[in-house]
Amino acid sequence: MSATETRRYDAIVVGVGGMGSAAAYHLADRGKDVLGLERYDVPHTQGSSHGYTRIIRLAYYEHPSYVPLLRSAYDEWAALGDEYGEKLVHETGSVAVGPPDSDIFEGARRSCREHGLDHDVLSGAALNDRFPGYDVPEDFRAVFQPRGGFLVPEECIVAHVEGAQARGAEIRARTQVRDWRALDDGGVEVVAESALPGADGTATYEADSLVFAAGAWTGKLLPELAPVLEPERQVLGWFQPDSPDRFAPEEFPVFSMRCDEGYFYGFPIHGVPGVKVGKYNHRRETVDPDEMNREPTATDEEILREYVEGYFADAAGPTMRLSTCMFTNTPDERFVIDTHPEHPQVAVAAGFSGHGFKFSSVVGSVVADLVDDGHTDHPIEQFGIDRFDEVEFA
Repeated sequence: MSATETRRYDAIVVGVGGMGSAAAYHLADRGKDVLGLERYDVPHTQGSSHGYTRIIRLAYYEHPSYVPLLRSAYDEWAALGDEYGEKLVHETGSVAVGPPDSDIFEGARRSCREHGLDHDVLSGAALNDRFPGYDVPEDFRAVFQPRGGFLVPEECIVAHVEGAQARGAEIRARTQVRDWRALDDGGVEVVAESALPGADGTATYEADSLVFAAGAWTGKLLPELAPVLEPERQVLGWFQPDSPDRFAPEEFPVFSMRCDEGYFYGFPIHGVPGVKVGKYNHRRETVDPDEMNREPTATDEEILREYVEGYFADAAGPTMRLSTCMFTNTPDERFVIDTHPEHPQVAVAAGFSGHGFKFSSVVGSVVADLVDDGHTDHPIEQFGIDRFDEVEFA
């Protein structure tokens, strides 16, 4: 990149992970001249959109209001998979399980009832009988919903990026955004530089619109939002089962579980020869994304192993893999999908609080709506920036 390079685009997308790749795809699909800038590789393992599998589920225990957006996400994933020529959604069914009065069980059942979703309500004993990989307390209660399953996140990103490129988008990896400003003509200017060690020079790009989808780094690029975008270190573990057939995708639904040890989630075997398990908010470590310890520790492994031994005894074999990623949490754990309060040509998709990747296909479409029209018909009212008292723009 030369110090004098300047080019005007219709839209610049900062961050080409789960959300940014989808935004670039949908903007390019609408005929926009798009530039995507990614600090790391495409795809990469430094942020929040990696790890072989991501849960997708319709029985949304968080709140029934997410279900219409999820239905749109399923449609978008199916269309993208058809175009890409690979299956992106693997439907295994989903299980929401915990004590009878737990938020996970009650919330999932409420979403199913309010939206007419096919589901079964099972005791812990019935769940164990139906899916022998499970070994939960017999008095637990579970909601099984057949449309749940998992996405393959790296392939999802590649599919979105290749689709965007096929429509004329320019995607630049290893390019770090250093600064941006709104222009007097209603556009934006973005200053970036090579993220490769030893590289010199910066480049300045102009565009009519700008999208921030930089995950845990969004608060550094939009400091006003930093108080409500909290990066958190997360660790996942994969454990070899004694009876792998019990944990194959066709025999073992993805799950979310509330128990005395906390809130956990997990997946059947896929991509790694082990069952994948994570603890939501793991050790509650708030981090700087540029300084986070990316190496899992013995303590990280112990937290996950003790849980697996207690609830999935047949899966508590040798550790196959440990991996870190990040959540970017908002105070209410709802997303931020909105336009900048002072610069309507700037859209933000951030703060997905550990449960957002499944939505990325439709978030890309929502962001394209915001860039095109300043509004969307999708139900995103709960994701506005103005809900936060902590956010102040000068």
